[in-house]
Amino acid sequence: MNTRNIAIGSVVAAVALIGVTFVVTQLKPTSDDQFAQCRASAISGGASAIGGPFELVREDGVTVTDVDVFTKPTLLYFGYTFCPDVCPLDNMRNADALRLLDERGYDAQAAFISIDPERDTVDVVNEFSDLFHENMIGLTGSVEQVKAASKAYKTYFKKQDGDPEYYLVDHSTFAYLVFPEIGFVEFFKREDEADEMADRVACFIDAWEK
Repeated sequence: MNTRNIAIGSVVAAVALIGVTFVVTQLKPTSDDQFAQCRASAISGGASAIGGPFELVREDGVTVTDVDVFTKPTLLYFGYTFCPDVCPLDNMRNADALRLLDERGYDAQAAFISIDPERDTVDVVNEFSDLFHENMIGLTGSVEQVKAASKAYKTYFKKQDGDPEYYLVDHSTFAYLVFPEIGFVEFFKREDEADEMADRVACFIDAWEK
């Protein structure tokens, strides 16, 4: 399997980018929020409205839960390996943010959850995640397992009609920052650059470790 071809994709059609799945507003810091000084956004219903338990299959073939995955601050992304442009670019940016954090002495990781389990087997997500960063965990599972994880994080995905092998999947493109025990704390949009992400993640880690 040619991983680079998977990452870049062989489909000419453009991927439809889905809009915001929850209300985004400017956050005003509050005294009872330990991460108030780090936030650049807020979520309708609060951070607790996003995230939750899931069970998926890790890139080594082991079935894991969210507790097994989020053992350190994690940049989480939902996408698929046959994505022609968006997913490779977003995952490379996430990996670049990890490299910047590592240079500054912060211990973090990334996780990639495939929303295309029909094509994204364990071996495929393993190759894909390793292409970007050694500390990126590839995850797949059954259609039901993937839907449950996506629902927990309020993401959207829909398989397009067309070629049964080279179809596209519409999906939301947020990256999520998830902490052990705490869970979801922040999200990043496509326009956020790696250095900005690294700065904000570092701020969250500093506040978390106090």
